[in-house]
Amino acid sequence: MEGRIHSLESCGTVDGPGIRFVTFLQGCPLRCQYCHNADTWDTKGGTVYTPEALVKEIKKYKSYMKFSGGGVTFTGGEPLLQAEFLREVCTLCKKEEISTAIDTSGFIFNQTVKELLEVTDLVLLDMKNFDPEVYKTVTGVPLKPTLQFLDYLKEKGIKTWIRYVLVPGLTDNLDTIKSMAKYLKGYENVERIELLPFHKMGEFKWKELGYNYQLADTEPPSKELINRVIELLKLSGKEIE
Repeated sequence: MEGRIHSLESCGTVDGPGIRFVTFLQGCPLRCQYCHNADTWDTKGGTVYTPEALVKEIKKYKSYMKFSGGGVTFTGGEPLLQAEFLREVCTLCKKEEISTAIDTSGFIFNQTVKELLEVTDLVLLDMKNFDPEVYKTVTGVPLKPTLQFLDYLKEKGIKTWIRYVLVPGLTDNLDTIKSMAKYLKGYENVERIELLPFHKMGEFKWKELGYNYQLADTEPPSKELINRVIELLKLSGKEIE
């Protein structure tokens, strides 16, 4: 069995607790307007790894992960596109007592994904928006599969962190954010919500790939807006980062 890997980051600190070995997988069915990894979209790109070869790289940093309470995080792209491959990788990681996390949109949900979640310690769920129409505008795909995925995480009691990217003029509708916060209050498995202010660090990738970057004139959110959104997210009863 083989998987396609875009890149590896040995000492990540923002993709889960502790020091993380971050694995960026190749391929994504979403086309998020603010994506800063557009070069991961192509399912035929990246470097081919076997599960054993990838875990060999991960194991090199096992002591750092163990000391810091960290682990390995699989992101992308959309890692669940390669759920069968990841299931094998995570199984090997668990044998090495390495904690596993998956950063996902939750758009892909099938039996193989369910089997992968059995060897997953933490899910970082990217909630792109809570309004179905805005979600479709932002991502190009419907919201419903992500909500079904979230329900399954709750059913199985899988620890989950929600991630929300705040983009002025696109994902900053305060009423929608308030509704999302109240909705998440009913999910005991959700421990925290991470608010991620929009940035344009990936814009150059769009240009290099010949894609039209629609947010070229969009500025990062103001401190005032960020604070207002944080107050609304507190309605969820979760830890806010």
